[in-house]
Amino acid sequence: MKLATWNVNSIRARQDRLLAWLAVEQPDILCLQETKVEDAGFPGDALAAAGYQFATLGQKSYNGVAILSRTAIADVTRGFDDGESDTDARLIAGTIEGLRVVCAYVPNGGDLDSDKYPVKLAWYRRLRRYLDRVATPRTPLAVCGDFNVTIDDRDVWSPAAWNGKIHCSPPERAALAEVLAFGLIDVFRAQHPDETLFSWWDYRGVSFFKNQGLRIDYVFATPPVVERCTASRIDRDQRKGKDASDHAPVVVELAGSF
Repeated sequence: MKLATWNVNSIRARQDRLLAWLAVEQPDILCLQETKVEDAGFPGDALAAAGYQFATLGQKSYNGVAILSRTAIADVTRGFDDGESDTDARLIAGTIEGLRVVCAYVPNGGDLDSDKYPVKLAWYRRLRRYLDRVATPRTPLAVCGDFNVTIDDRDVWSPAAWNGKIHCSPPERAALAEVLAFGLIDVFRAQHPDETLFSWWDYRGVSFFKNQGLRIDYVFATPPVVERCTASRIDRDQRKGKDASDHAPVVVELAGSF
């Protein structure tokens, strides 16, 4: 089974690139973030023609998440369903061949002094409570997406330049660590313990060409899933060229089924 996650930063702008990538890569499951389109505008016909079923949670111009699968997606849920307001389309989940897949797009948070920053930290707390409610560490579970935070300085091109800034602040990292304490493992890091590789590069300046990036896109999984992981990589080539997203896909390969 090949599982991937990709912040496409507008599925309309990236549709041709997405379809070309699907044709070559042929993932069994793909989690998308920042689709930036309402469900009615999602390119379902094109994706169906490419061999994919899909579940979406869309929003006009902002946010938006989706799960694509080559086989049926069961038990689809949208949002946290925790009684709190869910005005933004940021979380969708479904079960595919026994694997529970959660696709998440965590709020950016703006700056540390922004009123959006505490919203981001609260969103992480909601995510941990959600996981506690719907799964256990023995559930075959993958939580994929754009988490808008670096786990540690291995995920930062210049820790000195990013020290104390958004995506790298201690409270954000602590909030993500609390989510992982549920029983989730960073699949890429388990495969590449010492490598410094990135999944996001700012559009501004020449960040990509200088490789001044961050790793903020992850596939986290419970031990039953990690035990079956045979490979994990970041497809940096998808950040290259015209009409590229500022994020690259993260791809994980799993042996067997669940």
